[in-house]
Amino acid sequence: MNRIAPTALYQEVAERLRQRIFAHELTPGTWIDEQKLAEQYGISRTPLREALKVLASEGLVELKPRRGCYVTEISRQDLDDIFPLMAMLEGRCAVDAVRRAKPADVRDLKVIHERLEAAARDGRIDAFFEANQEFHKRIQELANNRWLLSVIQDLRKVLKLSRLHSLSLEGRLQQSLDEHRSIMAAFEAGDAEAAEKIMHDHLLSGRDALARIQDVGGKAA
Repeated sequence: MNRIAPTALYQEVAERLRQRIFAHELTPGTWIDEQKLAEQYGISRTPLREALKVLASEGLVELKPRRGCYVTEISRQDLDDIFPLMAMLEGRCAVDAVRRAKPADVRDLKVIHERLEAAARDGRIDAFFEANQEFHKRIQELANNRWLLSVIQDLRKVLKLSRLHSLSLEGRLQQSLDEHRSIMAAFEAGDAEAAEKIMHDHLLSGRDALARIQDVGGKAA
């Protein structure tokens, strides 16, 4: 009889480290002390090293020969390279999502959009950010393309390494809300081509906001 093995230890370790990286508890450029982490988690270094290989495959850490493992630092060039890809991929999600969405799906998306409206009205940036993430995720799910979703998720993991937050730029929250209103209107109108273009431009305007923050030495989010 073939038994189904429980979640491998290295996968659990990888998830714990992933969350610490996303929370910037392990900051970009940080050297990862394998011995210290193994002691903290009460494990041998073998599952820890397997976990680090997983994170390296996701672009979250870099394994440097004879130097050890470091949390990936995301550069201005990285952002310039990633955002156009994200714009293209999420634009494709938007066009597919509009074509596949049923009226009930559009209503559900509208509920999430209303949370964006409320958060913006109250100036709650964190709540706006969370609703924004959910809004984009729902559109990606409606596109119903697991390969497209997988690539977007991997790129978004890397973007989380950036300590800059576009919504911290003055006026960006309102601009982002206006862009979401246009996306929502395209869904309600069933206009797939408009949704694609607006989503594409929305991602690029987010990069422009980050660039302006970098130019003035913006604070980390």
